[in-house]
Amino acid sequence: MKQRVTLHDRTFEVMIPAEKIDEAVSAIAERLNRDYADCEKAPIFVSVLSGSFMYLADLTRKTTFNNEIAFVKISSYEGTQSTGEITQQLGIDFDIAGRDIIIVEDIVETGHSINHMVDYLRSKNPRTLEICTLFFKPEKYQYDLPIKYCAMEIGNEFIVGYGLDYDQLGRNLKDIYVLAND
Repeated sequence: MKQRVTLHDRTFEVMIPAEKIDEAVSAIAERLNRDYADCEKAPIFVSVLSGSFMYLADLTRKTTFNNEIAFVKISSYEGTQSTGEITQQLGIDFDIAGRDIIIVEDIVETGHSINHMVDYLRSKNPRTLEICTLFFKPEKYQYDLPIKYCAMEIGNEFIVGYGLDYDQLGRNLKDIYVLAND
């Protein structure tokens, strides 16, 4: 039987063990290391809070090029469902014009949040702008924005762990959990 946890009123079971997550993060870090090894100015990782903080921490520890880190906070979730409305509480408070920007997301589903972030950051005139996500749900994605760095594609399951939450619980779990079927 798979390991289970209960968060609020729901039971979840392990879907992706920590070792597989670490392998996927390492593979993305290797690609980033190749692509950004020779940058004149340190690229800026823009982490979308709160879900991407674990991914960002592990990813940047595996990079070998100089980089900077910034945080933005947006939200579109209530419980297990996206509201479709994006609210931004925290943004970039310094000049990113002419810089290489890597948006770090925990998960890209419909793409509403990432589209909002791309529009917001493009308005600040970066040199390049790429999307780096731990999880991608291609069946739900509604935009044409390319996801250059995708660690894992998944189906339409609601997942928690490794920074992702269910009403603020579960971010601390080292594995990825999915709603149990029973």
